[in-house]
Formats: sequence, C-alpha cells, structure tokens
Amino acid sequence: MASNADTDHYAELDRRLVEATRGVRLLDAVSWPASIENDFLAAWKSGRATLPKIDYARSDFSATQAALDAIIAAADSAHPLGDYIRRSALSWRIATDLLGAIGTPQLTEFSAQLYGRPEDRVPGATLTNIDAARHFIAIADEYSKGTSPDEAGEEIPAETLRDELRARLDAFFGPGVVRVETDPDLIAKAAAGATRIRLRAATSFSSYDRDQLLNHEAFVHSLTALNGRAQPNMKSLARSSPRITATQEGLAVFAELMSGAIDIARMKRISLRILGIDMALRGADFIEVFRFFLDAGQSEDDSFSSAQRVFRGVAPTGGAAFTKDAVYLHGLLSVHTFFRWALKNQRMNLCRNLFAGKLALHDVIALEPYFDDGTIAQPRYLPPWVQHARGLAGMLAFSLFANRIRLDRVEAEDLVLGV
Repeated sequence: MASNADTDHYAELDRRLVEATRGVRLLDAVSWPASIENDFLAAWKSGRATLPKIDYARSDFSATQAALDAIIAAADSAHPLGDYIRRSALSWRIATDLLGAIGTPQLTEFSAQLYGRPEDRVPGATLTNIDAARHFIAIADEYSKGTSPDEAGEEIPAETLRDELRARLDAFFGPGVVRVETDPDLIAKAAAGATRIRLRAATSFSSYDRDQLLNHEAFVHSLTALNGRAQPNMKSLARSSPRITATQEGLAVFAELMSGAIDIARMKRISLRILGIDMALRGADFIEVFRFFLDAGQSEDDSFSSAQRVFRGVAPTGGAAFTKDAVYLHGLLSVHTFFRWALKNQRMNLCRNLFAGKLALHDVIALEPYFDDGTIAQPRYLPPWVQHARGLAGMLAFSLFANRIRLDRVEAEDLVLGV
C-alpha cells in the first residue's frame, strides 16, 4: 500500500502526465474531413473514382516529449503506481512519435506498437486476430443465408435517437451530465467523450445500433471517463492513454455482448476491418479496400467509413495502415477471458475495478492494493449488467463449462436423442 509520501509523489507525477498530454489528440489528428467522403462517393458513382488526397496537419511535440521523458525517468517501475505512470507515459510517447510520422509509412510501426497487428495471436490460443476475424465472418455469412437481411427492421433518424439516448442517460447519470448531440462532420456513426456523445447527422440507426451505442459508448466510454474524473489522486484515469485502448474497446464490445446488444452483423463489421488492415499492409490501396467492404455486403457509406479507418494517418496508396481496429476482437477476447478467470478464481471485484477509470487489464491486478486502501476510488457508476452481479456470474459460469464441450465431436443425432 502507498504511504502518504508515495501517494503525494505519484499524484504529482500523474498531474504532470495529464498536463503534458493535454494537447495530444491522436484520433483527431489522423481522422479525415467529412468532405472527403462526399467527393469520393460522388466520383465512385459516376465511374471516375480516384484515390483520396488528405493533407494532415503537423504539430511540434518536442516539448511534450521532453516532459514525458522526464516523467518516465522519475517513475519507479518497481512501484505499482510508478509502473502505471511509466507505462502510460511511454504509450503517450509512442503516440507523439506516431504523430510525427503522420502521412508516412513509418506511422504503421508506431501504430502496431500501440494497437498490435492483424497477425498477432489472440490470448490463450495459437490462433491469430485474422483467424478469429475469418471465423466470425464465416459464421455471419452462413447465418445470413437463411435470414432476413435486416432483422432489426426499424430505422431510427439520428435526431430521434439523440432524444431517446438523452432521456436514458439523464435517468442514469443525472440530468445533463452526458450530452447527446448530432454532428454533420462526424465520419464514424458515433463518438463518445466523458460528457458528450455525438451521432452522425442525417443517418438512420437500427434498434441494435441504439442498444450498442448505449452500452458501448455511454455505459463504458463515458462512464469510465466520469469515474476517472472523480478519482482523488490519479487524475490520468480519466484520459484514454493509448495503452488502454485494447482493454477499453474490448470492454465496450464485451458490454454489448453481456447486455444482448451485439448482433452477428456487428461481429462481421469488426472482423472485416481486421482483414481490411491486413489487405492494406500487404499493398492494397484505398479503392481496393473500399471495394472489399462493398463486396462483403456493406453500403457505400459504411464501406467508405470502414476503409478510411484503415488508412487514417497514412497515404491511401497501400503498404501502410492505422491498425487501431485490430484491438476490437483482440480486446473482446482478452476481456472475456479475464472475466471468466476472475469468476473461476473468486476475484470478481477486479471486474468492478475495471470501471473506475481508463484502465488496462494489467492495472486492475497490479493496483488492487490501492483500491483497497482508497488511493484509487471505487467506481461511482457501474453499467446495469455489472450491477446485476448474480446474473453476470451465471452467464460466466455457463460459459466456463460450455467452453469444455468440443463441437467437432457433437452430432445432431446426439443432441436430439439427449433431449
């Protein structure tokens, strides 16, 4: 446990970390302006599409890098709080290197250090992210052969969804704590911060989209940011340092799974992005990757959105990629494994601690004593599915046992006769 002197020392280092990284907005820096989509799709429909041209703004992060280097040198990696700060500062340092390489192939290497690659192995297996992606795509394609293409049916205008989400979030967090707005310049369908969720204007959403936004964006991304802001000492827990991305996105997709909000089409979209990254790294250009998403069944708008995610920060000519979308499946599998491990070892308190701020899986284990002594506060808000602890334990217990059944050894006749 931390002494008062330790707490004060690392709280000061943490304050310096927050201050040093205040101007580092990685995703904003690599994102494309909305006008690029309009121009590309207009040209595509007329049969004269060309590769998009993006001018990335460059910034000087030398002062930020010097501040981060000083924090890294002052943080004792043998102390759990020091190790947390050092890991976080290192990831921010890599992020500044990435931004220094914006528009060049070198960005890929820094992106891979932060987010991994498609060929990385999934936790506890010899399979890779690509293997997992192909599995979910194959299942989705088989499922879609015998079902309606749009099971959800309902189309919800962005303005209607905005009003629905506002009401739900006011009831959960309190009036006005988390705002919901429409944004005509947003390329992604939605984006979340601590106190604001943006929806892409002039877009229709399905009921699955609505539930996914609620559980993914609001009850994970916004919720963990708000809990991080309430921390008494480690204020950096309110900030999305690059090193927590896999856990944060994995936890958000896991929330969709546990709340029943995820659907097989969503799993396919996540998986297709991994294959799109792999294609780009192997030399495919933007138009080839766009056509890949289109041929996989996505709309032109969604295909553009998926392809531009792959080429954020790099030239659209192929051979380089922004690999962030590799974390969604990898993170989901890691978080799912962590929750099952916690249940098996009777340490479900660690799962609750994941919501105390923007944390990696490593952190909730390494920092457990500091939750116990109050250096790190317990989460104020918990998602509804986590609050229902017995139901969560029941689902995980079933999953633990069901994973021992080998489907390749099961015949349909066995199932019928066994009933």
